[in-house]
Amino acid sequence: MILLDIIQSLPSFTITDFIDVFVVALLLFFVFRMIKGTNALSIAAGFFILYVIWKVVSILGMRIMSEILGQFISLGLMALIVIFQPEIRRFLVMLGSSNFAERGRKLFFWKTQNNPQNLNVNAIVQACGHMSQSMTGALIIFCKENKLETIVQTGEMFKSELSSQLLETIFFKNTPLHDGAVIIDKGQILAARCILPVSHATNIPLSMGLRHRSALGVTENSDAIAVVVSEQTGQISIAEGGIIRQGITTSYLQSFLEKKFNSPKNPNNEEK
Repeated sequence: MILLDIIQSLPSFTITDFIDVFVVALLLFFVFRMIKGTNALSIAAGFFILYVIWKVVSILGMRIMSEILGQFISLGLMALIVIFQPEIRRFLVMLGSSNFAERGRKLFFWKTQNNPQNLNVNAIVQACGHMSQSMTGALIIFCKENKLETIVQTGEMFKSELSSQLLETIFFKNTPLHDGAVIIDKGQILAARCILPVSHATNIPLSMGLRHRSALGVTENSDAIAVVVSEQTGQISIAEGGIIRQGITTSYLQSFLEKKFNSPKNPNNEEK
């Protein structure tokens, strides 16, 4: 009887409630797909944890702490709008685009694949080796989960098969595309002369130029990997996760890119 009374006291779950829960879950998944591969995901997770802590201290009756966290949460909502401005812009642009249905299908039904990208690593290593010897500056960005759409749109967009000759031609000093970054995704060049966000970290050595700061900036805000060839020293560097490794060899670059993009087991393995 007690169990029956408890069941009867529970609120009824109607089809409207089911639709409500389904739509909310769909929106959460939509947001997750949009910010996946960026630091925005970590920010959203941190804000959620802070919200949970606020609710816990409120339940425990910790009035001072609850008031402080409550004020921070209210201001944090405005900060989130500023932080997620690129994602909100992408969402509104997609809603107003003519191919919304196709983009929505790709967004909601896209499956994570652990298949290798079949990146032409030999062409990249050969080009970087030649540019290092000739002191030709270069900045090459490799997409992973985050496709860097907003950055791609800042440059000259074109799709081309990757080759060492093409990379060396793009970064040749007298060509109009040499200034800026080349974006590569799934083994293809997507754009050249792209503008990257610059890192504002205060611990960056003065010897690092704009290319290195741009490599750090894009890897701080996404899961992309950047390869830099210095115009002053000819050194090759790799940036990932806001950390840069300078003065690497072409053999190291070869093994690193193979492990990250062409490994059939786990392309996201960390370099040790």
